[in-house]
Amino acid sequence: MAYEFDEVRKSQEIFYNLLKYHTLEEEKEPGLFNAYLESENIQNLVKSQGEAADSRIERYGSVLYLIPDEDNYYLGFSKTELKQSLCKSQATDKDYYLSQFVILLLLMELYDGKGASSKTRDFIKLGEFQNIISERLREGCEKYSEEEQQNYEVAFFPMMEAYEALKSDKNGNRSKTTKEGFLYHILKFLENQGLIDYIEKDEMILTTKKLDNLMDWNILNQNNYKRVERIFSDEIEIEEP
Repeated sequence: MAYEFDEVRKSQEIFYNLLKYHTLEEEKEPGLFNAYLESENIQNLVKSQGEAADSRIERYGSVLYLIPDEDNYYLGFSKTELKQSLCKSQATDKDYYLSQFVILLLLMELYDGKGASSKTRDFIKLGEFQNIISERLREGCEKYSEEEQQNYEVAFFPMMEAYEALKSDKNGNRSKTTKEGFLYHILKFLENQGLIDYIEKDEMILTTKKLDNLMDWNILNQNNYKRVERIFSDEIEIEEP
């Protein structure tokens, strides 16, 4: 298929904007957004550029998103990079898995994957969330044997060990060797990605429009949600081998 020069040029502008910001909002860039929406040729060109960059372009409502593929470490993050950003120095895999568990648990507390909107609450207080982390880790260790945990791909025992190894400090210590500092760096990372707003003075974690869209349209499809729900559900049935 032959494309007009203006179509190619406009698609490049749109993709460059997505590379810079990972999003393109109708409110901020109405010209580019409408050009994408109204022209199938421009859509195809932009999506083709996304595929060439190991990513995909998705429109959720009035926003375009550039979503890197799972193994796209150039536009996304590698395990090593995440470990450096979220965990203490010389962190092990159990520290990394704990950080991912905390993020997943936060999402499950804010969203439930049901109804017209999956969001169940607009915010959660940091103190409440800390208590939930401790409670969920303890429940997992008490409820499932090591073999059962392997079946569900959630290693509660190592994560509990990593969490308990962190010191408690109520004086605002932001070192990643403390529970408070560990959570602070996770929350700031999520905030830097535009996924939450963390109001430090009120110790309050709020959702953002970006996270709402991603959860409603992408992350919490029923297959993903069912898999996560069975891990945190109080009614998990262990299948016999």
